[in-house]
Amino acid sequence: MAAPVKVVDAAPVYPAIARTARVEGVVILEAVLDVEGRVDSVRVLRSIALLDQSAVDAVKRWRFTPALLNGQPVSVVMTVTVNFRLQ
Repeated sequence: MAAPVKVVDAAPVYPAIARTARVEGVVILEAVLDVEGRVDSVRVLRSIALLDQSAVDAVKRWRFTPALLNGQPVSVVMTVTVNFRLQ
């Protein structure tokens, strides 16, 4: 099996309300990639309420190389983390 590799990254937009409240942390998501490496669906596994939607929106813009099984592209489920840190 050849694992997918991220080829297009999109940083999350830090929500203004989260920035004002000084909320930081890691949102953990489960992403389903289709056979072309596009993010088909995203589900929150570990939530930070003020940051979840921004994390989901960013991951939906990511693109990957297709996962390959025996040389054939396949859909895969992967866990991803999105870090939010104030400067």
